This record gives sequence, structure tokens and C-alpha cells, in this order.
Amino acid sequence: MGWIAQAIITAAAAFVATNIDDILILMLFFAQANTTFRPHHIVIGQYLGFVALILASLPGFFGGMLISQEWIGLLGILPIIIGTKQLLSSEDDEADVQGVACELEPALIKRSFLGRLVNLIDPQTYGVAAVTVANGGDNIGIYVPLFASSNLVTLGITLSVFFALIAVWCGIAYRLARFPAIAHVLTRYSHWLVPFILIGLGLYILIENQTYRLFGFA
Repeated sequence: MGWIAQAIITAAAAFVATNIDDILILMLFFAQANTTFRPHHIVIGQYLGFVALILASLPGFFGGMLISQEWIGLLGILPIIIGTKQLLSSEDDEADVQGVACELEPALIKRSFLGRLVNLIDPQTYGVAAVTVANGGDNIGIYVPLFASSNLVTLGITLSVFFALIAVWCGIAYRLARFPAIAHVLTRYSHWLVPFILIGLGLYILIENQTYRLFGFA
């Protein structure tokens, strides 16, 4: 049972590290909810966007079935690079969030691939989905090596944790939307916390796949 707990913890860490900024964006969405832009539009849109990110990351899993574990472990360098880059960056995450939120502009959303793909759904829903995808570059960079180092069972556990945490994320964002001061605290300190989680996740992937054997270490 220990490997199940390990898979759950790893999946939760990966989700939190790649979706801290999503809480802030979701808070912006919930704060704008009205008679036409309802909370269910936000929740469904978040799920749709996340599914698109998962599909974009799944090639890592299928590649992991064809390549030896030691070489797959090298993909753990990606989270380390992303985490190090974020750690050294001096840019304000809050500015990034505001920039991504601007992508809600209707003309841009209608031109997006995702917008055309789900054009039978309420525009508000695929608007949220489009922003989720637009803000998901780091997600793909982390999920590809994570999926590549997974087998079918651990992949199922990882995806289950991801989809459960989306609901938790939406619930937290809905509550926090009433407390802007908390959003400020998240923005201020997540910039320093997330890089260390990503670096730790990358090291975990390298060690779990015994990549050190490629360099002659037993």
C-alpha cells in the first residue's frame, strides 16, 4: 500500500505546484459571477481545459512504455529547470495572473482552437477552458515526465487525484473570492514555494527511475 500513498502524494504535489496560479484566476472568475456567468460555467470550463492539458501530456506515458526507465528519468530534469527558472525569476506572479486573465477577451477566445472545439457549449464555459489551457504551459512540462515514469495503475491514480483536486481547487477559489486579502498572501508567497516543489518533484523522478545508473552509480 506504500506505493499507492507515494503515487497520491506525488500527484498532489505536481498538481499543487502547477496550479497555484489557477486558484487566483478562478477567484477572479468567481468574483465576476452574475446572472449570465454562473459558477457551473467556471467549474465545467476548468475541467474541459484541464482535460486538454492531460491529453497534450499523455504522449509522455506512451513514450514511457517504449523507452527504458533510466532514460525516462532524464525527463525529471524538466521540472528542475522550470523550478530553478521560477526561483531565479524576479517577475511578479500577480502580474502574470492579470495578463492571463486578459485572455478572456471574447475575440481572442473565439479564435482559439479550444473555443472552436467546444463551440456547442456556453461561451462562458469555453472561455474559462481557453484561459486554463493558455495558462497551462508549465503543466505540460511537468506532466509529461510524470506520466512517462508511470505505469497504467499509477497513471490512473494520478489522474484520479488530479480530477478530485480540480473540484477542491474550485471550492477553495469560490470561498476565497470573498477574501481578496488571502489572494494577496497566496500571490506573495507561492512565488517562493512552488519552485522548491518542482525541483523536488524532478529529483524524485530522477531517483525513482534509477537514472543515476546511466552515470555509473550503483
